[in-house]
Amino acid sequence: MRSAMPAHTRTLAVAASALALGAGAGATAIAVTDSHSSTTTTVTQAAPATALAAVKTTSALTVNQIYQRTKDSVVDLKTGAGEGTGFVLSSNGDIVTNEHVVGNAKTVKVTFANGRTATANVVGTDPSSDVAVVRVSGVSGLKPLTFADSSKAAVGDPVVAIGSPYGLAETVTTGIVSALNRTITSPDNYSITGAVQTDAAINPGNSGGPLINAEGDVVGMNSQIESRSNGNTGVGFAIASNTVRNVAQQLAAGHQAQHAYLGVELGDGTNGAQIGTVRDGSPASKAGLQQGDTVVAIDGKPVSDADAAVAAINAKKPGDKIALTVARGGQRQTVTATLGTRPAS
Repeated sequence: MRSAMPAHTRTLAVAASALALGAGAGATAIAVTDSHSSTTTTVTQAAPATALAAVKTTSALTVNQIYQRTKDSVVDLKTGAGEGTGFVLSSNGDIVTNEHVVGNAKTVKVTFANGRTATANVVGTDPSSDVAVVRVSGVSGLKPLTFADSSKAAVGDPVVAIGSPYGLAETVTTGIVSALNRTITSPDNYSITGAVQTDAAINPGNSGGPLINAEGDVVGMNSQIESRSNGNTGVGFAIASNTVRNVAQQLAAGHQAQHAYLGVELGDGTNGAQIGTVRDGSPASKAGLQQGDTVVAIDGKPVSDADAAVAAINAKKPGDKIALTVARGGQRQTVTATLGTRPAS
């Protein structure tokens, strides 16, 4: 199995207070299932999301134009345990942020760019994707940000991050998309695939804020930094906008986020992803997958490593059938598994 990196190197970019650093996020080991999963918390009654941000693009903008267009939709969030950032998801008061910003809070203090404050109720959280939705009531004129299609992002694209590093609200930093398809670890130790790496400065307090492209659309939600000092070193990670939008829609509608589940732990193997633990009663177990098998292809597409395998599984939905070609004892065989729903624990 892939060994874990030192816990201090990956930091969740949420401030424990206005001038304090966040906690370490843990390892980058690949896990399709893990015994440390936590339950999904749902607070308040379900309500349909309206006017959800749509996917669109416009012409390129300057940094100042991006800021002027989006600043009123970016908010500062405070709980009793820390501080982070969020951005408006819908005109009815839904705001999206990181799950690790919200934590176990039932309510969150929201401060808008114009200084107005409001109390938001936590609608739902999904630690497996590190996405949460909170909702304010009685606040008019909210403008949701638009989402870019993160699958169309390219290395070298200019990006802007807006957030509250160290409690300094409305801070703008700039950079580029440094890399794509990174894998980061969620608060409950599942793998979040497809993350966007950026050198735009991200520090504790930026968590949950938008990473915006040159068209003024959200390409990711800033979540973690790679650092040995818990401060910015030019290596930040944002959860891809396609993931954020998909999960946020489910949470805003009052549903628990659904994730495909195979039930194995994966590490890098020789020319593929090697299976470690196979959970009893899981789709993998029922399909006959065994510890020591090396997954070399999924649905006919070659798999080079554990990250590629996890990404292929995460792209599926519960109930989907998946064909896994595995190497076992010098022979190859293809087995079909019906994916389940990722358990909460």
